[in-house]
Amino acid sequence: MRSTFMGLEANKRGLFTQQSALYTTGHNIANANTVGYSRQRVNMEPTLGYPGMGLNAPKTPGFIGTGVQAGSVQRIRDEFIDRQFRQETNKLGYYESRAKAIAQMEDVMSEPSEYGLDEAFRMFWSSLQDVSANPEDIAARKVAIQRAVHLADSFNYIDTQLKQIQGNLGNEIDVSITHINSILEQIADLNRQIQAVEPNGYVPNDLYDKRDILVDELNEYLPVSIQRVPSGGNSSDVAEGSYTITLKPEGKDPIILVHGREFAKLSTMGTNGAAIDGNDTDNLLDYVRVDWTGSATTDVSMVNGNLPTGDQLKQSHFEPGKGKLLSLIDSYGYVNATDNEGYYPEMLKALDDLAETFKTKFNEQHALGYTLTTDTHTSQAGQNFFEGTTAATIKVVDDIINNPHYLAASDASDEEGNGQNALDLADLQSTPLGELDGGTFQSYYQGLIGQLGVDGQKANQLRTNSETIRLTVENNRASMSSVSLDEEMTDMIRFQQAYNANARMITVIDETLDKIINGMGRVGL
Repeated sequence: MRSTFMGLEANKRGLFTQQSALYTTGHNIANANTVGYSRQRVNMEPTLGYPGMGLNAPKTPGFIGTGVQAGSVQRIRDEFIDRQFRQETNKLGYYESRAKAIAQMEDVMSEPSEYGLDEAFRMFWSSLQDVSANPEDIAARKVAIQRAVHLADSFNYIDTQLKQIQGNLGNEIDVSITHINSILEQIADLNRQIQAVEPNGYVPNDLYDKRDILVDELNEYLPVSIQRVPSGGNSSDVAEGSYTITLKPEGKDPIILVHGREFAKLSTMGTNGAAIDGNDTDNLLDYVRVDWTGSATTDVSMVNGNLPTGDQLKQSHFEPGKGKLLSLIDSYGYVNATDNEGYYPEMLKALDDLAETFKTKFNEQHALGYTLTTDTHTSQAGQNFFEGTTAATIKVVDDIINNPHYLAASDASDEEGNGQNALDLADLQSTPLGELDGGTFQSYYQGLIGQLGVDGQKANQLRTNSETIRLTVENNRASMSSVSLDEEMTDMIRFQQAYNANARMITVIDETLDKIINGMGRVGL
């Protein structure tokens, strides 16, 4: 026979369960503006009916309900949307960093400009034409030489500024590697905390949220995949277990970065054997090294990957177009086989080729001319006008700066009014050169600027596309997981009314029991 107080117990459970739901609603409201917080709900489930199963169980027409209980408190997440969000975060991290690196290069090589390299070339050619018209005019010669100094300084300035930005990119690689290592360690620590409580039946939703925030942040730098590993014991059905974080390189086996409470550590190795820190821009990236910091006997039987012991990730091993780290490497520079590649090294090399070709061709033509005869100097064949081998080192020879009559404007000795060689020097501006892909000095440089503009436009478009797609996915994620105050207020009223109804039911049962206990068996009194 059922207990007399069965109704009290059933509604007492109802009170406690609705109270738990109200508390959870309050927790959601309190965290409505908390970044990364996922709304939570109480999964209510009926308690076992009466009577129970067994040979000695009383025979009744059917089970009688005994109330409700809070089976679990679960956060609301959609794994598919999370995966989409992280994939778009990979792309956005890459193109956002690339667009920034190209924009900084555009700021240095701003064209058209009154002060750029193209204008420095134009003014230099113009001054040579002035010398050809008045070869005996010392003032015209001095102007031409100073324009040459300005042209060389323009090469020097662009080279210095680009290398400074390249050094900043190298420093950012170092900072990013440190941050990635910190994220991996934090995820492993959260795994440790989760593994400690889940076997006892607890569901640490707030720890899950913290871990997912870190995973989102990690995907900005690296395209990693996630696998859940159950904690075992008396874990709840909605427990999410620990995360195993895996990187899947191109052409290599997957590499485990986090497994349970243990994690890997990344470091960079440059071409000179030292880590990349941006102090030496000639030290391009050779590889990223991945080392396992945990026990070599870690159980990885449930995951598809290997524990990294000095694994070397070359630039070609990273998935193209994904992650801020790869974008920084592509911009800063890396060694591929025996060639140096990367956006900044390639641009610097193109400027070096331009400077070297310009110096060589100009000096060759200058050597065909003759200097100006003065009271202290007889006409002689022209010497080298420029020296240096790169954009960083090109300069006008000091003797020419100090002695303007050394400018070989004549194509014959002892002809003061002859400016033919100066005109031939000026005509170099329109001479196509095989060393510069068949272009002139200025058209070659303009081609570099044009390609820079195209690359910048492409990076900005892809960044905008990634931002738009990620925003759409983020809105879908928010509609699923974020807190809606309107919804929470509705739930609060719903749970409050259910709580009041359970309390009222207890009052009814109390009055019923009072009548049975105190009112029955008192006939005639």
